[in-house]
Amino acid sequence: MAEHAGDKNQVHSLAKGFKVLEAFTANDNELTLTDIARRTLLDPGTVFRLVNTLVGLGYLMRVGDSRRFRLTFKVLDLGFNAIAHTELRTLARPILRSLVGEVNEAASLAALDGPDVVYLERVNAGLVRLGVDIRIGSRLPAYYTTLGISILAHLPRETAIQILEMRERVKLTPKTPTTIEEIEARMRRVRRDGYIVSDQEVTSGLRILAAPVLDGDGYPSASVSVAAPPTRMSIEEFIRLTAEPVMRAAADIGKAIQLSGATLVAVPGRT
Repeated sequence: MAEHAGDKNQVHSLAKGFKVLEAFTANDNELTLTDIARRTLLDPGTVFRLVNTLVGLGYLMRVGDSRRFRLTFKVLDLGFNAIAHTELRTLARPILRSLVGEVNEAASLAALDGPDVVYLERVNAGLVRLGVDIRIGSRLPAYYTTLGISILAHLPRETAIQILEMRERVKLTPKTPTTIEEIEARMRRVRRDGYIVSDQEVTSGLRILAAPVLDGDGYPSASVSVAAPPTRMSIEEFIRLTAEPVMRAAADIGKAIQLSGATLVAVPGRT
């Protein structure tokens, strides 16, 4: 009954119009009416009327004299206007908030500044039992943090080594990686898997997973991480439940940064 009531409050033609727009992808940016009908599961007559309406409104355009259509830049304006000139913290906070819940007790966004990572935003659960005091503006050495390693992994090797050599690397626990060889092995895993995990390697009772925020050229702008106590589940279960959402959040923040023009702390070596 609830679904039926909600359904009566929806404008179905508007929903169908968005389905038409969503049929276009980066790989298939030009579609015929038949293509659109197949992808949206709408009948050809409805697709014909919707496409002509969207052409008239300026959201679609016909490709030359062909039977193909493509999105116009007016579609981009919708997203751009929503986030243009918005502060980075405002953009990131709802994305980070979505990562905090039953599994993770905190989510963070940080950027590289010299040999350190600087926390730009952090969201905590209502009851935090992690035993660490991390706040916006906190700085930690990049060499032992998942946030730092995930950023360093996507820098030129010479730049990453230069940054790692800028400070003494000490073991905080017996598991803390400190040698260049150990850290480079972790960076290779980031490039292979898209994320990095720390299981009590820095702080006892703290498990962290991070993924880099990459720009359109694959350059690391920042990193996103989540933190949780290790007592709730196995490391395998933690990765299974956390890796994909964190990588998706990092990708979403990367897109938001590009569209909004938000500025992050610069990293050495960027030209």
